[in-house]
Amino acid sequence: MSIKFGTDGWRAIVDKDFTKDNVKRTTLAIGKYVAENFGFEKKILIGYDPRNKAEEYSFYCAQILKELGFSIEYSEKIIPTPILAYNAKIKNAAAIMFTASHNPPEYLGMKFIPDYAGPATSEITNEIVNNIDKPIKNSEKDGNIKTIDFSIEYFQHLDSIIDFESIKKLKTKIIFDGLYSASIGYFDKILKSKDIKFDSLHMVRDINFGGGMPDPKPKYLKELVEKVKSIPNSIGLANDGDADRFGVINEKGEYVSPNEIILILLKHLVKKGYTGSVVKTVGSSILIDIVAKKLGIDVIETPVGFKHVGEAMRKYDVIIGGEESGGLSIKGHIPEKDGILANLLILEAMAISNKTLVELQQELYNIAGTRFYTDRIDLELHSQEEILPILEKVRNIKTVGEYKITSIGTKDGVKLMLGDSTKILIRPSGTEPLLRIYFEADDKGKLENLKSIFNINNL
Repeated sequence: MSIKFGTDGWRAIVDKDFTKDNVKRTTLAIGKYVAENFGFEKKILIGYDPRNKAEEYSFYCAQILKELGFSIEYSEKIIPTPILAYNAKIKNAAAIMFTASHNPPEYLGMKFIPDYAGPATSEITNEIVNNIDKPIKNSEKDGNIKTIDFSIEYFQHLDSIIDFESIKKLKTKIIFDGLYSASIGYFDKILKSKDIKFDSLHMVRDINFGGGMPDPKPKYLKELVEKVKSIPNSIGLANDGDADRFGVINEKGEYVSPNEIILILLKHLVKKGYTGSVVKTVGSSILIDIVAKKLGIDVIETPVGFKHVGEAMRKYDVIIGGEESGGLSIKGHIPEKDGILANLLILEAMAISNKTLVELQQELYNIAGTRFYTDRIDLELHSQEEILPILEKVRNIKTVGEYKITSIGTKDGVKLMLGDSTKILIRPSGTEPLLRIYFEADDKGKLENLKSIFNINNL
């Protein structure tokens, strides 16, 4: 079987393609990459999320690398991806995380994290893939495995960037949905250690994630929404399977889009004295551009995927970088998405501003002069060969119904701007014959109209 690294590592179904043999092939390929680029002296950290066989396969990976001659630091327990990444940064080490993030429960994956603590670039993952099934020489020295609690330094780091004393005074009730994820034993432990009161649900590890998905989107947060609605003046917070993404429910029991969270935190960090720009993906909301412009902050736009956001955060002076799918990080942290940090920053922004989440959202609409509404349609195709001809057709259209196209962007797929407040983005999924079509408008009626008249088959 051919092993491919997508935007966030290699993922496959456990015991179908994610097998002991393929884990060994991938581990040896990573070991060869590290040995040839950094030497066997480069320490390798290994962690795993709550998924089926994640611990078993991760330890097998550790044993293989030890036999090659590497020094391995292995997590003593389930760990969130951002905590392992942070340790890669402070220890100048490489890391391998066994996770499939927000994918269905039957999946598992291997994510390689370089010492800069962000997602591996395409150049790195391409080299790893090219190494698969190629011979590797062992080190002349013996390797070893040391079991580590990676949370200690991470928690100390959070103390340096989060104002826990202010959060402690927050009047809003906090409800944390563990969502059976890796953040259990970490986010709740942080709150408890700071005497911050909270309520919770789904605080057990379950390889089937309660029969749902480890994805903090509205359809998987229904119980959290109901709990928020039943408790006056409360908000809900959740993370995905490996805790690198976040999901937020406001005091009305409404899901708050990641685009709005990025902006709420941008405004908050600016007030705290942070300077620099904001990084967003081409799929993120027009709202970010409008509010950032009003705040006098430059916007850096990247293709979709946090590996592009993280790369921009390493290259430029950035206050905050985020994506529409629920990942963000900030200056002084790591160039990797961190759902635990995001949750804490939301609480800090509310506490320091002495405003509800609903009020902080309304501030954004007031600055922009409007609300924005988004939706996405996935168009399944018969083959990858259909994608380029369709994108070429889209690049050449002049109007969509009565809407005139004012500008076209091609950073990732094709972005059609229809004035300053309306957008259509068409981009390939990258892993399957599928086009993702994003719609955004400042009016719900306009959004529905666009969806009904934009027909790729009739271009």
